[in-house]
Amino acid sequence: MKFIGAHVSAAGGVFNAPANALEIGANAFALFTKNQRQWKSKPLTEKEITAFREALKDSGISPEQVLPHDSYLINLGNPDPEKRQKSLDAFVDELHRVEQLGLSLLNFHPGSGLNEVDEDECLKLIADSMNQAMERTGSAVLVIENTSGQGSAVGYRFEHLARLIELVDTKERVGVCLDTCHAFAAGYDFRSPEAYGKTMSDFDDTVGFSRLKGMHLNDAKSAFGSRVDRHASLGEGNIGWEGFRNIMRDPRTDGIPLILETIEPERWAEEIRTLRSFAESDSGRNS
Repeated sequence: MKFIGAHVSAAGGVFNAPANALEIGANAFALFTKNQRQWKSKPLTEKEITAFREALKDSGISPEQVLPHDSYLINLGNPDPEKRQKSLDAFVDELHRVEQLGLSLLNFHPGSGLNEVDEDECLKLIADSMNQAMERTGSAVLVIENTSGQGSAVGYRFEHLARLIELVDTKERVGVCLDTCHAFAAGYDFRSPEAYGKTMSDFDDTVGFSRLKGMHLNDAKSAFGSRVDRHASLGEGNIGWEGFRNIMRDPRTDGIPLILETIEPERWAEEIRTLRSFAESDSGRNS
């Protein structure tokens, strides 16, 4: 079964997110559990936690189909020890919030060496931060999102994701979220069945499908291999509808949250309906 949703608003309180997901016909969703552009936010109250858990139960959406995203400010690969510690503390707080809400996943961008260290050293710093975060938290899975490789960000090669998994101690608490726009900009193609098959074969060989905990479904304004992160509405970018049809007819993407982060929220309900129609008409044709 396909679980399709979008990164919905939690304005007014995290407990509003499940209803916002239902409003667009979603059976999965993403959210920020705090203001994503501030380092600190007020702790969740027991009232907020209870209200979210009840709203999620009432929505019929499983906690496993909710993919929270951490703050954009966090950089676990920052070469500056004090700044990296600030990011780590904020990341731990994000994990605590996820666990308080009864959720099991936290999606995050791995980080950047800021052109001060090479990529492997940056990956080592990120893995060390991940290990420390896991020591300070319960059981939430740290879901690494692939990047476009813009600037000095790591995570744009499947080998980077595999390296992080290799370096962490508690491997059962590590997963991957595959963002289609980021992957396309990094040189992984989805546009034809053959190209899609090669990309996903590369992913399976390098990372493993067992690590895939979610996907971000975004078309790309940016050119193939450009390493530029520019999202587009589905069918309005350089990936095109055929790329998303390939994803939706692949049974290996069953059972995980498939999340829109496209740029026109007013089109989310339509995009979800179209994706669901692909899954219903083409299920099982590609593996």
